[in-house]
Amino acid sequence: MIEIFYRKDGQMMVSQSETDFATIPYDDVVWIDLFSPSGEEKRATETYLGTTIQNRAQAEEIEISSRFSETEKAIFANTSFLIPGPDEYTEETVSFILTDNVLTTLRESPLRSFTDLQRRLMAFPKIYHSGHIVFLGILEQRIDLDADMVELVSKEINQYNRKVSVGEDISEEFLIDINLLQENTMLIRENIIDKQRVISSILKSSNYPKEYQSRLNVLLKDISSLINHTDFGFERLEYLQNTVLGIINLDQNKIMKVFTLVSLMLMPPTLIASFFGMNMQFGWLGTSGWSWVIALALMVVSTLVVFWVFKSRRMF
Repeated sequence: MIEIFYRKDGQMMVSQSETDFATIPYDDVVWIDLFSPSGEEKRATETYLGTTIQNRAQAEEIEISSRFSETEKAIFANTSFLIPGPDEYTEETVSFILTDNVLTTLRESPLRSFTDLQRRLMAFPKIYHSGHIVFLGILEQRIDLDADMVELVSKEINQYNRKVSVGEDISEEFLIDINLLQENTMLIRENIIDKQRVISSILKSSNYPKEYQSRLNVLLKDISSLINHTDFGFERLEYLQNTVLGIINLDQNKIMKVFTLVSLMLMPPTLIASFFGMNMQFGWLGTSGWSWVIALALMVVSTLVVFWVFKSRRMF
C-alpha cells in the first residue's frame, strides 16, 4: 500500500496509486508512506525520488552504519517502534528517507503514531509543509507513546508493590510476571535509546535544516528523562524481585523449621521405642504389665524435655 501526501491549492491531498507520480509535481509532495508495499510501488517510488530504498533486511541491521547514513542528496534513518501486546511487546523496524523536502517511510505493520499524524496532516496542512516537519511530528508522536508505555509499566510496578505489601499469596507465577515486566522495561529502554542515537546522528548531519535543531534537542531531553524513568523502574523491579525472593525464602525456612523441630522432638521417643522394642528381656522390668506404660512415659517425658529446651531458647 502506498499513500502520497501532497499540497494542492492550500489543501493536503492524498493519493493511493503509484501511477499518480506522473501527475504530481515533485515540489508539492510532502510524504510518501509505504506500508508493506508491492514491488511496483517500491520501484515507482525509487524512480520518482531518484534514490534506492533499503530492503527490510538492511533496515533491521543493528550496526550504527546501517541505522543511519546519508548521501549528498538523501538521509537514511532506521529505528524500531514498539507495538504493545497483552503480555509482551514486539518491535517493528521503520525506515525514513529524506530527499530534499520529501519524507518517505517504509514499514510492514500499522502504527498508531503514523495514523495519528496522518489525521493531523489532513486537518492542519499549513503546519506540515515539508517532509522534515512530518519526520519531527512522527518522532514526537512516537516519543509520547513511549512515555505512555513507561507510565503504564510504572503503574504495573505499583500494583505488584501493593500485592507484596498486603501480603497476597506469592507464587512462582508472581515471579514470572515480574520477570516479564523486567523484559518489557528493558525492551522499552533499548527502543528509546535507539531513537536517541538516530536523533543525535541527524543533529550532526549537514543535510538536515538547522532551523529544526531546537526541536530535535527538545526530543533528546524528553528521551533522556524517559531513560532515567525506565532506569528507576528497573531498579524498583529488582528491589521487588529481591523482596519476593526473600519472602519465599522466609516461608520455606519456616516450613523447614517446623519439620526440623518435629524430627528432633520425635528422635528421643524413637530411640526409646527402638530400645524397648528389641527382642530381649529386661530384668529390671520383670514381667510386669506396666512395662509398656513405663516405656510410653519415658517417650512422653523425653518429648516434653526437647520441647521445653526449644521453647526456652525461642527457637520456634
